[in-house]
Amino acid sequence: MTRQIIFALTLLITLGVFYFTIVRIVRFFRFTRPAFPVRDFGKRFSLMMKVAFGQSRIFRKPILGLFHALVFWGFCIILFGSIEMVIDGLSGTERALRFLGPVYDFIIASGDIFAVLVAISIIVFLARRLFFRVRRFEGVEMKSKSHIDANISLTLILLLMISLLTMNTGYVGYNHSEGREIYGIFPVSSILAGMMQGFSVRDFLMMHEISWWTHILLIFVFANYLPYSKHFHVFMSVPNVFLSRLDPLGKLENMESITREVRLMMDPGTAYAPAADTSPGRFGVKDAEDVTWKNYFDSLSCTECGRCTEVCPANITGKKLSPRKIMMDLRARMKEKGPGMVREGRGFDDGRSLLGNYVSEEELWACATCNACARECPININHPSLIVDMRRYLVLEEASAPGELKSMFSYIENNGAPWQYPADDRLNWTRDLKFRVPVLSELAGRGEKPEYLFWVGCAGAFDDRYRKVVRAFAEILNHIGVSYAVLGKEETCTGDPAKRAGNELLFQMQAFQVIDLLQKYGVRKIITTCPHCFNIFKNEYPGLGGDFETISHVSFLNDRLRDGSLRLSGSSLKDVRITYHDPCYLGRANEIYSEPRALLKAVTGDLAEMKSHGSFALCCGAGGAQMFKEAEKGDQEIFIRRTADALETGAEIIATACPFCMTMLTDGLKYKNREEEVRNMDIAELIAGSL
Repeated sequence: MTRQIIFALTLLITLGVFYFTIVRIVRFFRFTRPAFPVRDFGKRFSLMMKVAFGQSRIFRKPILGLFHALVFWGFCIILFGSIEMVIDGLSGTERALRFLGPVYDFIIASGDIFAVLVAISIIVFLARRLFFRVRRFEGVEMKSKSHIDANISLTLILLLMISLLTMNTGYVGYNHSEGREIYGIFPVSSILAGMMQGFSVRDFLMMHEISWWTHILLIFVFANYLPYSKHFHVFMSVPNVFLSRLDPLGKLENMESITREVRLMMDPGTAYAPAADTSPGRFGVKDAEDVTWKNYFDSLSCTECGRCTEVCPANITGKKLSPRKIMMDLRARMKEKGPGMVREGRGFDDGRSLLGNYVSEEELWACATCNACARECPININHPSLIVDMRRYLVLEEASAPGELKSMFSYIENNGAPWQYPADDRLNWTRDLKFRVPVLSELAGRGEKPEYLFWVGCAGAFDDRYRKVVRAFAEILNHIGVSYAVLGKEETCTGDPAKRAGNELLFQMQAFQVIDLLQKYGVRKIITTCPHCFNIFKNEYPGLGGDFETISHVSFLNDRLRDGSLRLSGSSLKDVRITYHDPCYLGRANEIYSEPRALLKAVTGDLAEMKSHGSFALCCGAGGAQMFKEAEKGDQEIFIRRTADALETGAEIIATACPFCMTMLTDGLKYKNREEEVRNMDIAELIAGSL
């Protein structure tokens, strides 16, 4: 009974301390903003099983992924034994769950084996931290405290595994020596017990008792240490994955407060209609109270593993941005300001803020919104959404942005394009074509309605190099007899660069203008050669009432190649080595990887992949409105790094499917003095040349 009382008191203290700690953390959630409604529980459960329990993101690096997965799975299995120990400790029973029979035997055997595997994995992790220079463990945000914390957590886990093995060994040895029944199967501990020939019954009993108490006390200590540690993700990661955004990575949420303002400007009559209060207090994120509950949940779940920062193109090239730091900064800022808000309410002001005192403008403007960080995160944290929210505050509240972006905003507002070109020039790309490109207004005037709208985009209309791409694509459409038309002078910017740069107001003004125009013409299907336009039509316009079937030109061409309506007469490039650069807003943002490669394989027999390709592909550096501004200071420009990756393949042609990527890679070839030897071409051009 004394044993039970001591155990109960220890458990009570542990639970009390844990409850106090969790309450301190959870109470800050009431100062956050709403995020998205949590629905589609079936999808969420499936995602949780795949990403959290299946460790799919971790296995993107197979070897280290296996070690981490073994630790996670081991914890899940060993948790069963921990629950049994609590029951035994409170009731005075021995192996209380043995009634489960064969299931019990399997779980106990698995736990015994996993204890060894987890211990080995932890030793590997400790060795990497202590003796090897691992880039992702470094960074300005990784203070000595972070490294000490990681080492303490890993050491505690190692001690937990050792105490579990010695406890099991003592149990097997004692019961075997006494001729008592052994409940469960212990593959490893049975071997260890057999090796201890000189141990007496008393020795085994003492080993079991000491290890039992050591193990359970370590569990209690570990549970209360975790909320103050980076390993808090042991508790938070699974629910964080369950509560993930289910949208494509390329989708940024539209600001409802802005939507209402724009609707009022476009239709003042709606001012008299009842509307829910969607005022955010301020536009965007300046401080901890401006973030959503999901942003804060993400920060608490962050493992500080650095996988996000390791693949960030800005960080790789020496710029200040670190996605990991953004999450750590939010967590630290909420910890700093939260108690004051609890005491005095949301209006509490300590003279500091997340944006400014923790996160600098330079960090924010370095982001290319390529989503490499979000794609790599093992627990589905979406860093770009928070970064763009902070950009929104700068632009909408402070009117602060790099000068080039301010000019870009002005051009979009006045000219309907991010460059200073008049709308009258939007059809100049059609000059000297051997066929007439149909214009939607002219067809509508004759009562005709094409099947597709070909959205040319601003780059296709005004950029000299990309005009060749849209001409090539128009030639293909004409060749295979597709019913299509363009908007011509009526086309305007979709608002994408404004949205990524934080100017949500300008984006929505452009979006509603485009949506109204397309709905007036009854447009249902859109093809575009620009992944950024494709992404915004597909993912962000529907939230504003613009539901259109949108297809990328590479997907369209691949479909036509598969159904036989597109036939290639022969290619002069069969023996030419081609490498393909994955545009971020086709690949990671919308999971379009196989279609462009299928098209290239129809053109050449020598398709060479870069060392980072597919979902691992390095950004060209132009996304997130970087195309329209000077890059932040760093060791190297992103486009130079990506061009070097392409040149390493020995390719004669660098193929892509994005106007921004084409611009950056062309500049990269010029920088490398290779523009005469290596061509940079869009897939549409390669297909048109093979008709």
